[in-house]
Amino acid sequence: MKLERSDIDFPIWRKKVDSSLFQYRSTPIPNWACKMWSIDTTFQSISSKKNPASKVNIIFEKINYDGWVTITTKGRKYPAFRLWFTAELQYRLKEVFIMSFMRDLESRLRKDKERIEDDIPFWEFIDLEFDKNNRIFHLTAYYTQKPSFPELFRRLIGSPVLHRIDDELSKKSPFRIHKQDWRPREQIDFEIGTDNALYTLIDTNNKLIYIGEANNLVKRLKGNHPTIKDWNYYRYEILPKEITEEQRLTLERMLIRYLASLLKNKANIVSMNISKYQLSNDRIDFK
Repeated sequence: MKLERSDIDFPIWRKKVDSSLFQYRSTPIPNWACKMWSIDTTFQSISSKKNPASKVNIIFEKINYDGWVTITTKGRKYPAFRLWFTAELQYRLKEVFIMSFMRDLESRLRKDKERIEDDIPFWEFIDLEFDKNNRIFHLTAYYTQKPSFPELFRRLIGSPVLHRIDDELSKKSPFRIHKQDWRPREQIDFEIGTDNALYTLIDTNNKLIYIGEANNLVKRLKGNHPTIKDWNYYRYEILPKEITEEQRLTLERMLIRYLASLLKNKANIVSMNISKYQLSNDRIDFK
């Protein structure tokens, strides 16, 4: 049984998690909440995020994010206010409310979108509080649906495959590079859809860095890297499918040469020596 919260400090709106959070990086604010928070007077003439007066702070899981509140009257009988937030917060909300995000993707893939909540019935909720004196929105995950396959879903949420589906459904440019954060070596077997990749290996004990490219990242990283055999972390970028193998190799050479200008290297290229780390690649272009 889900208990009611006892840590509420400001007037609260308990919002059902919906597609607006995932697709538009924003949420409309209902009229009653606007009046409760004095949004209708504080932001009454602000129609653009470029207006500095639209700026607010958003706190979620004790992390601060930028936010904006704007108004629109276009095509509406009554003005409508909307809370906008950053891509960083949008990504975190996808992770926290992963079941709602997966259902949103399923809905957008379907022709019959109206029955999605009947076919996959559950609700998740997020609490929004607004400290109007300090212009801070406090967001709290009130209820989340337990994922059917939690570890698989957590892996999928950050995979290039899911990014591509989301980009396609959002009609974003197909020419996009999907970037990943550092991950420990033991996670390489669980990577999904990592073709046409540029990658970086790091050995934090011996202070070494290596740049590489791969048609299939998992297969490549399972192979030998004698110049950095004890690497313990990796990260990568997945290039657009339009990038050919020759172009991928050119990009790899460029990145290696760039790092050689910053780190100590085997080719004795003049370096700024900005770190104790050394570039371990053997092949480095002079020009």
